[in-house]
Amino acid sequence: MAPFDRPRTGGSARSVATAGDTWWYAAVAAEAAGSFSARIRIRMRRACLAAVLLLTVAYAGLVLTATGRRWGDAALAGRLADPAVARFLREHPSLRGIGTLSLVLAVLLLVAVGALRKRYALTGAVLGTLATALVAAELLQRYAPGPRFVDASGAAVQSGFPGSASVVAAGTALGFIVIVPHRLRAVVVGLATLWAVALGAYAIASGRHRPGDVIAADLLVLAAFAALVALLARKGRIRPAPRGSLSRRRLLVAVPLVLVAAAGLGVGLYLLPGCLPGPGPVPAELPRIAHRCGQALAAGTGAGVAVALLALLRHVDLDRGAAPYRLASPVPEDPFPEEPDHEIS
Repeated sequence: MAPFDRPRTGGSARSVATAGDTWWYAAVAAEAAGSFSARIRIRMRRACLAAVLLLTVAYAGLVLTATGRRWGDAALAGRLADPAVARFLREHPSLRGIGTLSLVLAVLLLVAVGALRKRYALTGAVLGTLATALVAAELLQRYAPGPRFVDASGAAVQSGFPGSASVVAAGTALGFIVIVPHRLRAVVVGLATLWAVALGAYAIASGRHRPGDVIAADLLVLAAFAALVALLARKGRIRPAPRGSLSRRRLLVAVPLVLVAAAGLGVGLYLLPGCLPGPGPVPAELPRIAHRCGQALAAGTGAGVAVALLALLRHVDLDRGAAPYRLASPVPEDPFPEEPDHEIS
């Protein structure tokens, strides 16, 4: 790149003597209008804004409205009204400790994979994004406007919207999108997402969180990681991935993930109008239906978030690659020196 080429937006011109400093040339290419990085950056910004909008709608509908709060309470009460759920919780009391241990092991696995692949910067970015989403969830729980929840004794309790444990589970699952190679992305993220969906289902069944808490956690994590990918595209850290057909091992994981997303959202939206409690007495069957509706919506949202992010990044490789612009040898400051013994007529 010559000294008279377009400089980086908002920056100063770089000397071509720093030929090894190739990050600047990649950044310039990422800012070009219509470039691959620019298209991905715009796409992920829109995905981030859409996730924030859906999170706002969920908060307004499930926390700020009386109907949404009664629906969440009915879903919590319905876990005890469902004989299958009550029997499962009674026969497996150790699942609470196993779920917490699996969260710790999943985060350690994420760090170990990044360290083994020597993707230290990307691993740090993923952990920073996960920490940011967790801090945002804690701030929303403590300071978001809205009525305070009370327990059975009438004492005020802290809101669980969004659920912190669900943020860690969903953030770990989506973090593998950035860490693992592109060819293994669908398999690893699909398996991790099914694990996160199972943890969310147990959190609802055990009464630790309402369905809206798990749904909000998934949307918050989607917004955080969409913003991270947009930042990576802004820095020129992405490249196009090979466009090949889906392999058999990808389909074995992608198909169940898509089925969980479609079936969960479909069944949940079908049951939702019939299980919204009114201002009067709650019918006996309504809590059980509300619990099943909440479980379906939470599972569908968790799987749908992963499917959406995988689809948006299907042809995007987030792995570190060769810089698109690299000078083979240093270029002199004056490429056309004057020679007194030679004259051009």
